[in-house]
Amino acid sequence: MTLAALASIGADLVALAVLVGALYIRRHSRKDLMSAYVGVNVGVLAVTLLLATASVGAGLGLGLFGVLSIIRLRSTQLTQHEVAYFFAALALGLLGGIGAPLTTTAALMALVVASLWISDHPALLRRNRHQVIMIDHAITDETALTAHLTNLLGARIRSIDTQRLDLVNDTTLVDVRYQVDDTQPPTGAPAPAGLGSAAALPTVPSPTDTWAPVSEEPPSYLPQQRAMASR
Repeated sequence: MTLAALASIGADLVALAVLVGALYIRRHSRKDLMSAYVGVNVGVLAVTLLLATASVGAGLGLGLFGVLSIIRLRSTQLTQHEVAYFFAALALGLLGGIGAPLTTTAALMALVVASLWISDHPALLRRNRHQVIMIDHAITDETALTAHLTNLLGARIRSIDTQRLDLVNDTTLVDVRYQVDDTQPPTGAPAPAGLGSAAALPTVPSPTDTWAPVSEEPPSYLPQQRAMASR
C-alpha cells in the first residue's frame, strides 16, 4: 500500500469522525446508526481501494459490487436526514479509495461534511415542525380542518395531508407541517362549529360509581315459631 493510499485513508477517517462524532451524535444520538455509518464507510473504502489496484480485473470488481447490491438494509424506517448521513458516509468512503490526489480528496470530503453541517444545523428552519395527528372528529372540509389545526397547535399551517378519514369511528388522521410561533403557545381550542366538543359529550359513569350493594334482610322465622308454640 502506497503512502498516498494511507493518506487517503487517514483523511477519510478524520472526515468520518467529524461527520458521525461531531455532527450526527451531538444532534441526533442514535447509537445503532452510528455503527451503520462507520461500517458502510469503512466497507466502501476497503472495496474501492481493492478495485483501484492494478491486479484486480474488471470481472472481480463487478462481482464484488454485485455481492454488495444483494445486501438489503432491514431496519426501522429512516428519516430523510438519516438517509443523507448514510449517503455522506458512503461518499466519503468512495472518495478515500478512488485514488485521486490528496488535495482534491480532502477538499471534496470537506465539501460533503460542510454541506451536512449547514443543511442539518438546528438554527436552520428551527420553527418548522412535522407531526402526524389523530383528530377525534371526522372533518371532511379541508378549510375547517386547517382552521381546527391552527387553533389546536397555535401555529401557522404550511401544508396538510389527510391520510385516513374514518366516518364510522369519527376520526381523522392528518399529516401536518407547520411553523410555530415562539411568542404564542398552543391554545388547544375546541373543534370547529358543528362538530361538538369534548365538554358537550355525555359522560358515561364508571361501574364503580353506579354499583350499589343490595342489602337483603334475613328471613324472619317468628311466625313459624309462634305457630309451633300454639300447637
